[in-house]
Amino acid sequence: MKYDHKSIEKKWQDKWEEAGVFHASNANSKPKYYALIEFPYPSGQGLHVGHPRSYTAIDIVARKRRLQGYNVLYPIGWDAFGLPTENFAIKNHVHPAEVTKKNIARFKQQLQSLGISFDWSREINTTDPDYYKWTQWIFLQLFKHGLAYKKEMAVNWCTSCKCVLANEEVVNGVCERCGSEVVRKVKSQWMLKITEYAQRLIDDLDLVDYPDRVKAQQKNWIGRSTGAEVDFTATTGDKLTVYTTRPDTLYGATYMVVSPEHPMIEKWADKLKNIDEVRAYQAEAARKSDFERTEVAKDKTGVRLDGVAAVNPVNGKEIPIFISDYVLVSYGTGAIMAVPAHDTRDWEFAKKFDLPIIEVVKGGDVEKEAFTDCATGIMVNSGILDGLTVEEAKKKITEYLSEKGLGHPKVNFKLRDWVFSRQRYWGEPIPIVYCEKCGYVPLPESELPLRLPDVKSYEPTDNGESPLAHMTDWVMTTCPHCGGKAKRETDTMPQWAGSSWYFLRYIDPHNNEALASEEALKYWTPVDWYNGGMEHTTLHLLYSRFWHKFLYDIKVVPTPEPYAKRTSHGMILGENGEKMSKSRGNVVNPDEIVNEYGADTMRLYEMFIGDFEKAAPWSSAGIKGCRRFIERYWNLQNVLCEDKGVRKSLEISFNKAIKKVGEDIEALKFNTAIATLMALMNDIADAGTITKDELKIFTVLLNPFAPHVTEEMWALMKFDGAMACQQAWPEYNEAKCTEDTIEIVVQVNGKVRARLSVAADIAKDAAIAAAKADEKIAAELSGKTVVKEVYVPGKLVNIVVK
Repeated sequence: MKYDHKSIEKKWQDKWEEAGVFHASNANSKPKYYALIEFPYPSGQGLHVGHPRSYTAIDIVARKRRLQGYNVLYPIGWDAFGLPTENFAIKNHVHPAEVTKKNIARFKQQLQSLGISFDWSREINTTDPDYYKWTQWIFLQLFKHGLAYKKEMAVNWCTSCKCVLANEEVVNGVCERCGSEVVRKVKSQWMLKITEYAQRLIDDLDLVDYPDRVKAQQKNWIGRSTGAEVDFTATTGDKLTVYTTRPDTLYGATYMVVSPEHPMIEKWADKLKNIDEVRAYQAEAARKSDFERTEVAKDKTGVRLDGVAAVNPVNGKEIPIFISDYVLVSYGTGAIMAVPAHDTRDWEFAKKFDLPIIEVVKGGDVEKEAFTDCATGIMVNSGILDGLTVEEAKKKITEYLSEKGLGHPKVNFKLRDWVFSRQRYWGEPIPIVYCEKCGYVPLPESELPLRLPDVKSYEPTDNGESPLAHMTDWVMTTCPHCGGKAKRETDTMPQWAGSSWYFLRYIDPHNNEALASEEALKYWTPVDWYNGGMEHTTLHLLYSRFWHKFLYDIKVVPTPEPYAKRTSHGMILGENGEKMSKSRGNVVNPDEIVNEYGADTMRLYEMFIGDFEKAAPWSSAGIKGCRRFIERYWNLQNVLCEDKGVRKSLEISFNKAIKKVGEDIEALKFNTAIATLMALMNDIADAGTITKDELKIFTVLLNPFAPHVTEEMWALMKFDGAMACQQAWPEYNEAKCTEDTIEIVVQVNGKVRARLSVAADIAKDAAIAAAKADEKIAAELSGKTVVKEVYVPGKLVNIVVK
């Protein structure tokens, strides 16, 4: 009989939710298991078939854990603040809250149609005041502990979105969202001092189960290095401090470079003979993103500061100072010493501006190339360091600088503090007021949440302030400290804010007294398995780890790390092998797939499409094959026999399948797990019939992948227990996972001539004898001399003849 997915799938989705079978309990004697996916941003376009890949994979894990007896938390929510919704609201003259509500309803309907075993009773929404109350509360704790502060700084400014962008939101000099030009602009910004946690964010990667590539990305972004800070004296008497990982090359420093934004330039303005040229260069640099400025392959540009020079502290030589955009004021000290003999970038700059190049680590012809590989070698032209190895020289020069008061050892990080302000409307209000007398004052916690007020226009102001700045009645308030006049902060938080702690709110989402109860946090944390896209394995992961560590320090959460395990999935591409997008016309709508083939078919195909951690193109032919597998399973009810248990002829097949499917789920090898079930189906087909006990085992094994059809089968067969999803995961007998016989290949002179079924533990002599006894092989050997006989255990026999 034909499987009617349209009636069956909706039926079971309703039954699951009515029975609450996927609702986790905070008071439970079972061992807990917390499975997590990155909660989606509910856009107006809805899901495409690439989105459910992660949800389905972790759903399979969650369903298997329930079958293994765990109390499983697999929650869902909405990361709903942010620019896309606000931009849509501006364009279409509709409130962002209405846009968000509509988009969430669309996403929710789509997700529920896929049969994902989310605990919908814990659904959260970052735009809900009951949620962002606690986002604001966390910010206040950061502020009270000195980790949130305001600072004038050069920022990335999108000329179209009219808001500040983080470095990662600038791609090739343009806004990643709208594609418009990004310029540098000085603004007062709220910052979070993530740099305070830089070393711990590296060290504690030893506590977690992350892929090596993810750990490497985290470490590279943090960018720890060891070296020294060295003080150069300018001819004006001012001190210029540089950070260098190679203090041993100090004698080879023949010029200095400072960032175009370096504060000393303003101090020296009246002394610079070419100030107009300097100003023009500063303006040009302000139009570039940090990425463009530091791109290795770009042409080196700069302007010499005519009228001010520096003195090399170890040899007393006067050296020129340049400004160049490849030096960032936000990294290190905003000034560098340049050693062109041993750094490619410095060498290229020196050649362009005809500057001295002095070799200090013995190498080759410094006039022809830069010797960047100078980590080993002997020091030359280096005064007190001559004859020392690089490592010896590093130690001696650092000690010398410290003794003379010219510098000191220093550990540095590329990681910058987190720019936390956004001059937009659709974000969490920052619960701070500014008082002329008291400065920045936190809102009392009792007044949280500070709700986002309605505004008539969502457009940022022409001077780049938030639309909230227009709301005088809301902005003007009283100081919580002195009672005097004060102004509310009109910047809002970035989208990253709500997603940095959402996994904690799932634990206790209806708690009005705390972000989650102490008991619930102790039971559920850390997250046992967190899966998401590779694009979020640097910043989102870093930011959420930072917030969690801070909450750990103030004794809100009981664990130092939020996620015990992190994995990532590859994208599903269009049939043309390109990333799915409306502009490419290759988006596949999951609603259409579910309607035509069913949710179970789509789930199976998304897991069968290829290696879960790699990108894979969609295939219409492939989805039809998965539907045929569903039909074959459904029709097993037509070949039931009266036998009991698992028949001896299928014992090995079933035990091997139980073991393989279970292991493959844990290893994210969903494609091979499904292939194993297909192979087991073939073995059943070869047997011609199936027992009820065999069907019961097959049904539970298939249930995490195809939950609807297996539930219907369970009900039709009147198997014990209410639902398939509430049963126990099958156990296997290791001794029955090994075949009694195996197939080996027989070759003559390296060419395959036959295949034999032999005992799995067959000895060499017996295997060769069996090969020679085969009719085909006997014919091949007739009249020939055997030169050599080779047996590769379990694989092949090769007979060499002449």
